[in-house]
This record gives sequence, C-alpha cells and structure tokens, in this order.
Amino acid sequence: MNMYKQRSRPSPKLLLLVPVVLLLVFFAVGIFRVGGVPDINIEPGMSIIGKRTPVKINIAESRRGLTHIKIELRQGEKSATLAEKNYPAGSQFFFWGARTKQDTLEVIAGRQTLPGLTGGKATIRVTVARAGTWLRHPDPIIEELSLPVRLTPPSLNVTSTQVYVAQGGCEVVTYRVGESAVRDGIRAGAWWFPGYPVPGGEKQDRFALFAVPYDMSQPNVQLVAEDAAGNEAAIPFIDKFFPKSFKSDRINVSDNFLNKVVPEILSRSPELKDRGNLLDNYLEINRELREMNRAQLRSLCQKTRPEFLWSKPFLSIPNGKVMAGFGDRRTYLYENHVIDTQNHLGYDLAVVKKYPIPSANDGIVAFAGYFGIYGNAVLVDHGYGLFTLYGHLSSIDVSEGQKVARGDILGKTGETGLAGGDHLHFSTVLQGLPVNPVEWWDSHWISDRIARKLGPAFPFIPQ
Repeated sequence: MNMYKQRSRPSPKLLLLVPVVLLLVFFAVGIFRVGGVPDINIEPGMSIIGKRTPVKINIAESRRGLTHIKIELRQGEKSATLAEKNYPAGSQFFFWGARTKQDTLEVIAGRQTLPGLTGGKATIRVTVARAGTWLRHPDPIIEELSLPVRLTPPSLNVTSTQVYVAQGGCEVVTYRVGESAVRDGIRAGAWWFPGYPVPGGEKQDRFALFAVPYDMSQPNVQLVAEDAAGNEAAIPFIDKFFPKSFKSDRINVSDNFLNKVVPEILSRSPELKDRGNLLDNYLEINRELREMNRAQLRSLCQKTRPEFLWSKPFLSIPNGKVMAGFGDRRTYLYENHVIDTQNHLGYDLAVVKKYPIPSANDGIVAFAGYFGIYGNAVLVDHGYGLFTLYGHLSSIDVSEGQKVARGDILGKTGETGLAGGDHLHFSTVLQGLPVNPVEWWDSHWISDRIARKLGPAFPFIPQ
C-alpha cells in the first residue's frame, strides 16, 4: 500500500480564473479611482484686502495629483481670475508614475486685480479639479476665504511751509499721518527717503530729510503714506524748485595713469574680471565697479542710526583747493577718442600730500577700508540717513563702529583708487544718494532749511 497521498494539482480552469479576476480588479480600479480630496490652505499676507494684498495658496493631493487650479477674487457679481494652472494627472490604473502632489501659488488680490472692487467684503475662491476616469467625473473642490476690503488710504497732511529745494540738494518736510499708515516718506523718482517720528512730537508727527537727485531736472517728488493693504496717499509738497546746470569736464586718460591705478584696483577687487588689457580693465572699473560701489553705498546707508548725531555745521578741509565739484559731467578721452562719461558726485579737495582729514561732523564710522574706485575710504553716519564719505586716503586712523567728534582725524589724504594725485574725495550722502555738500557746510542754510522746520526736535548750534 502507497503510504504517500498523491498531491493534487490546480485545475486549468482555476489557473485561468486568477488572471481574469486580477484583470477585472485592475479595470475596476481604473474605472473608479478618481482623485482624492485635496488639502487647500489659503494664507493672506494681511487680514484685509486693499490695493494689493499678497495671498499664498498651498494645495496638496497625493492620490492622483493635481490637474487644474483656478484662483479668483469675487465680490457680488464681479470676479477676476488671479491665477489658473493645469497639471498632467497621474495614471488612473497605476499607483506609481509622475504626478504633481502639491504646489504653492502666490497671487495679488485687491483693486489692482479687480478694478471694480468696493468697500465691504470680498472672497478669495480656490477651485481645484479632481482627476476623473472613463466613467466617473468628480466635482471640483472649492475653498473660500472672505476678508474685509479697505480702500481708503491713510490721512496725510504737510505741517511745514516754504519747502525750497535745488536739483542735487536737500530739504526737510514735517507732516502728520493717519494711524493706519505703516510706511511713509518721500518718493523722488526711484529714490526713497523714509519718514521718522519727530523727536518729542505727537504720535503721528513725522519728518523726512530728502533730496532731489542730481539728474532730476524736473522734480518728480511726492510725500507718501501707505497702509498695510497697499492703499497709498501721495501729495506734492515742494513750494519752489531750483534747477541746476552742472559743469562739464574733459579728462585725458594716459597710459601712465592706467599703469598706476588699474593693477592696484584690480588686485583689490576680486569681483572684477581681468579683461586682458589696461584700457578694458579701466573701463570695467570706471563703469561696472563704480555701479557696484554705488549699490554698496546705498546698502550701507540703510543701517543709519535714527537720531541726530550732530548739532553744528559740517566742516570742510581748511584751505582745501577745489579740484572738482559736485555733479561735474566728466568726459573721458584716451588718445583723443571719447571712451566714457560719468558724473562726479562729490568734491575733490587738495592741500598738501598726506594732509590730515577731519571728520565733517559728529557721528559713527559705518565703514573703514578699501572701497573700489574710492580706494581707502571712511564712511561716517550722522543719523537719519545722512552720511559723509572720504575717499582716496593714504591711511585710515579709525575703525568701523567708532564714535567720532567733529574735527577728529579720520586719516590722511592720498591717491588710492581712481585718483590721479594726492587729494580727498568728499561726498555728502543721503540714504545712499550723493547730494551737494555745499549746503551742509553752510550754517545759514541748515538754520533756515532744517532747524527752523524741526524746532526743538533738532537743537542746532549755528557757527
């Protein structure tokens, strides 16, 4: 007798049934596997809608991925599409493969995007489509967020009078802003001069030191106040404007000069690329490096102290001979050919070689070191965005962060950077914009244009 039972084998019909069942399951999944319910998160940049309110929308759907998103701003019968985006959907049959599981869209909601927007409330609507199949077409998922609409800008009133300013020169204006203002100051073309609280004044009392840029012959200048929703009040306030013509100058660039200045500056400026010859390197210095230095100066001036660090007129170098003035339009020639034009935005002053340089006024050293076209340089912060720059020094006797008094020695004149001989390049700078130093050397001008308007807020001591 056989002690082992014969092992049974599956029937052919059963073997055929298994793949049929699997195939049916596969197609059933394909028929019914629609996109999942997405997660939608609407994050407004502020709690109100105004002129321009930034909104961030995060959407996530991991089953079949995103297919279509539409973002709208709606108020009553009015609506505007803020963004709309399509995505390739993931496969309805396979659980793997390419798909977009999440995305973040950033839009601007407000009067800029829905011109007919009025006060009241408005709704940000996000519509997210769901991936369908041959037989199933699920409804999209809609998420909404309603916010109050505020379109009235802050109040803004000028409180000072006789605002007289010259091209390339400075002034001050006092004013009051409404409590909704979060940003205020002076806009002069592309330049911004921020407002500050008036020392000892009421809560909404403000003032701003400002300038009309040297290259602005018609004053495109406004006093501005803006709220958190981007609603802006902007008013003109200049009573008299004095256009100014600047001197033209022609400078011959010699090989001796190129050999003197180019290698030094190039070796001290790793951001520059060696163009292979002295002239091309010089033009890179006179153009690109000059612009880099202007941008760096503007950045340094954003870190000003919000207080008056000075109380007397600014000093110049005693008996200094003026070699070049503010705003001079320089034409550069090499071998009798014009190679470049630039504006000289300061005063070149010379006495004798290595003459001691006094700080023009009380302040704090904001920079002391090598500064491109200016060579060895010192930048002093006098508060509220007002700085003085001292360039081409042979030596520096102060360090960054050091407090200096009016008349303290900062260093000695020299011929570093783009200097043809020993002298001081002196600039007065407001919020990064070089301005005419002559005004700040004038006790009468400071008394009349600055101190008179600020009163007790600025205890000026005329000299």
